Amino acid sequence: MLKILMPTLALIPTLWLLSPAWLWTAALIYGLLLATLALPLVGNVGEMGWSTLNLYLTVDPVSAPLIVLTCWLLPLMILASQNHMSTEPINRQRTFLTLLVLLQFLLTLAFSAAEFILFYVMFEATLIPTLILITRWGTQKERLNAGSYFLLYTLVTSLPLLIALLLLQNITGSLSLLTLTYSPSLPLTTYGDKLWWVGSLLAFLVKMPMYGTHLWLPKAHVEAPVAGSMILAAVLLKLGGYGLIRILVVLEPLTQDLCYPFIILSVWGIIMTSAACLRQTDLKSLIAYSSVSHMGLVVGGIFSQTTWGLAGATVLMIAHGLTSSALFCLANIQYERTHNRTMVLARGLQSTMPLLTTWWLIATLANLGLPPFPNFLGEIMAITALYEWSPFSLILTGAGTVITAAYSLYMFLMSQRGPVPNHMMTLEPVTAREHLLMILHLGPLMLLTLKPELICGWAV
Repeated sequence: MLKILMPTLALIPTLWLLSPAWLWTAALIYGLLLATLALPLVGNVGEMGWSTLNLYLTVDPVSAPLIVLTCWLLPLMILASQNHMSTEPINRQRTFLTLLVLLQFLLTLAFSAAEFILFYVMFEATLIPTLILITRWGTQKERLNAGSYFLLYTLVTSLPLLIALLLLQNITGSLSLLTLTYSPSLPLTTYGDKLWWVGSLLAFLVKMPMYGTHLWLPKAHVEAPVAGSMILAAVLLKLGGYGLIRILVVLEPLTQDLCYPFIILSVWGIIMTSAACLRQTDLKSLIAYSSVSHMGLVVGGIFSQTTWGLAGATVLMIAHGLTSSALFCLANIQYERTHNRTMVLARGLQSTMPLLTTWWLIATLANLGLPPFPNFLGEIMAITALYEWSPFSLILTGAGTVITAAYSLYMFLMSQRGPVPNHMMTLEPVTAREHLLMILHLGPLMLLTLKPELICGWAV
């Protein structure tokens, strides 16, 4: 792990020493090298399921794909932000890049933490760079409101998690992920124990977010710059899913009794947020609600506590990370030319930018879970696990899948088809940088269709 963490940390002072002419190029090359260093983590698992093991940092089949996704996203964020940051003063550009690198460092530490308190500290520390990205580089005046929502939701629910972890340390004497798996099950019988169970999960459910605690997400996405939206959709939401998988191992006996309302709420949330997507006029808001819908399926898969459910949740987290990040990039490429995110006013782009429409089509099909994309594999596994839990869940998950297809096609048709408005006749062509950005997003997604077991977690 140190071979990733140390070069990442070394990049921060390097950014402040580079000449302005080489700043973005050098940062991009360095980011791609870091992503290449992280690739061998996937599939490199020891006999006990753990690898690169020490007291504080470790990697297993669940965390390895998420670490690789985090490292892969840094050069993509640099590529996506290059155009709109080029007019800023050079020190602001350096600060922006420093925040992205710091965020990657904290996320890598969170996913590789072998101890719950270290994970908690990193889980909370990611809040600061993300908040600065939203409130400083957001596009509209509502960004302060969005930042307040983000801060309030995350902080209010993370305090019960800290108390729950300290109580767990008091009972078991250890918070190591390696030993808690084998510790005897806790006699969770009183109402206090049940409150402790809810406190342990609440922070992760808000971070996912589960339906009912999701109001901060559309605001944060709409107001954040493109790099903020990318890291938020691709990795920060997955931090909640990862924490949920880890903590449920400890809470096992009680989860079987108390998980019912959460599964019902998450599956119902798939329908509600998918239906909300059909009513959206703002492109980024639609993609943000789509993320909530997909995360509902992930929550259901994790709470089902079956091998298929956990594998489906892990696959869907990785596939959704690449897909939603690609969609936010496409929305930004469109916004930089039309200066408008309202789908009714910015439409008919197939005539003016036909190659970009191809990327839109691939990303949309991946988002609606078309075979053979890994999104389809994750959704089918999670839906099957929920069907095992209750056959009636198929009605809701099936309806959710149909509505997902409907809003994905609505998004594609509204933005790409139809007559070109008069005010959009003279748009700049799509650059090679933007095509490279889409290849680096959708290329790995297509390659994962050939070897999806790399991201299936413990189910391999």
